[in-house]
Amino acid sequence: MSDITLEPPTNVADADYDASLAAIRRAVREFEGCRPAELDVLAGDLDQLARMSDKLAAGRVEIAVFGEISTGKSAVINALLGEQKAAVNVRGGWTKDVWHASWSSAGYVLPGFGASELVLVDTPGLNEVDGAARGEMAHAAADQADLVLFVTDSDLNEIEYRALTELAASHKPLILVLNKSDLYRPQELEDLLAQFRGPRLAKLVSPENVVTTAADPREVEYVIESANGSTRSEWRKPAPKVEELRLRILEMLQADGKSLLALNAAMFAADKTDRMHALRVQLREAEANRVIWSFAVTKSLAVAINPVAVADVLGGMAVDATMIVTLGRIYGIPISRKNAHTLAISIAKSAGLVSVFEAVVSWASSALKALTGGLSTAISQVPQGAAAGYGSYIVGQAARFYFQHGASWGDEGAKHVVSQILANTDKKSVIEQLKDEIRGKISRNVHAESK
Repeated sequence: MSDITLEPPTNVADADYDASLAAIRRAVREFEGCRPAELDVLAGDLDQLARMSDKLAAGRVEIAVFGEISTGKSAVINALLGEQKAAVNVRGGWTKDVWHASWSSAGYVLPGFGASELVLVDTPGLNEVDGAARGEMAHAAADQADLVLFVTDSDLNEIEYRALTELAASHKPLILVLNKSDLYRPQELEDLLAQFRGPRLAKLVSPENVVTTAADPREVEYVIESANGSTRSEWRKPAPKVEELRLRILEMLQADGKSLLALNAAMFAADKTDRMHALRVQLREAEANRVIWSFAVTKSLAVAINPVAVADVLGGMAVDATMIVTLGRIYGIPISRKNAHTLAISIAKSAGLVSVFEAVVSWASSALKALTGGLSTAISQVPQGAAAGYGSYIVGQAARFYFQHGASWGDEGAKHVVSQILANTDKKSVIEQLKDEIRGKISRNVHAESK
C-alpha cells in the first residue's frame, strides 16, 4: 500500500482549527463554573465536550462506520485494519456497543500533528434488536465523527435510505460503500452503481464518494495443474478488496483533513453548548420559581401574623430583598442586600397597580393593627398576607427576568418587562393559592391561634 504524500496545512485551516479549539475550551470553562446541582445534570455533556477538546488537540480523526447487520461493515473495518479486530458473527444483534480501533496501518498523519491517528468506529447495526437505544448510541458516534462510512450490500431498503438521509443531514463527509461486490455479475454491479450515483442519492452522497469493496470475499475454486499433467481443484479465499475505499478516505483527508476536524468540532461544540445552555436555563427557572413561591408564602405569613404595626410591612420588604439576593445566586450574579432592596423598590414602582394594591392593603391593615393594639390581626391577616405575597411574587418574577438576561432589562426597560409579567400572571389564582397557604399554615400554628 502506498502512503499519501503530505502537504503543509493552509493558513485558513490553521485559523479554523485554532478558533474551534478556543471555542470548545471556552465552553468547558464556562460550564465547569456551574453550581454543583447543575454540574450533576450537565456532567455527561461536559465530559463529552472535554473529550472533544482532547480529540481536537491531539489531531485524532474518527471515522464512524454504519450499516445494517450482515452487510459486512465489521468485515470492512477488519479489512481496512489488516487484522481481525471486529468480531464477525452471522447472527444479528451482536454489536452491543460503539467501539474504536486505531487505524495505524493507513499510513496517514494529519498535517501539523506528528502524533495524530485515524480511528475507525464500529456502531450497532441499524436494524438490530432493541434498535432504539443502539440507534441513539450510533448517532452519538456520528455526532463526534469527522467522516462517515455507510456500508450496504444491495440496493438501499427503506431503513437504510432513511438512515442515510439522517446522516447526510449532519453535514459530515459521507462515503457510500457497496460491499460484497464479488457476489455481483459485472453488468449487475454496473447497474447498481449507476443507481447509487444517480439523481435519487446525488443530494445525499457525491457520486465520487460511492465505492465498492469485497471485504470478506467468497471462496473461489482454483484448478491446479501438476507437472505430470494431472489436475486438482482447491477452494481458496481471495484477499479482501478495500483499496478503493482506503484511497478515497485518504484523498478526502489529505484535501481537507484539518478543516474537517475543526468544522466537526465546532459543530459538535455548538450543538452541545446549545443543549447545555437550555438545560441550565430549565434548571435555573425551576429552582427560581420554587424560590419565588417559597418567599411569596414566607412574606404572606410574615406580614399576616405580625401583630406589630409597620413592622409587618418592613419585614415584608426585607423578605423581598433576601429573595432577590437568593435569585442572584441561582443565576451566578452576586448582588448586595442594599442593591437588592433598591431593585425590589424599583420593580414595585414599575408594577404600578401592584405596588398601590399592596401598599393600600398592607398599610391600611397595619394602621388597623396599630389602632387596635394587634387585636385586628385575625380579621386582616389573610387579605393582607395574600396581597403582600402577590406583590412578592411579581417582584420575584421580574427579578428572575433581570438575572436571566445578565442583570439587564434589555431594550424595553423595567416597566415593559413588569407589564408583560402582570399581563401573563393569573392574579386571582395566585392570591387564592396564597390565601390557602396562609390559612393552612396558621391552622397548624398553635402560637398563631392564640393571638
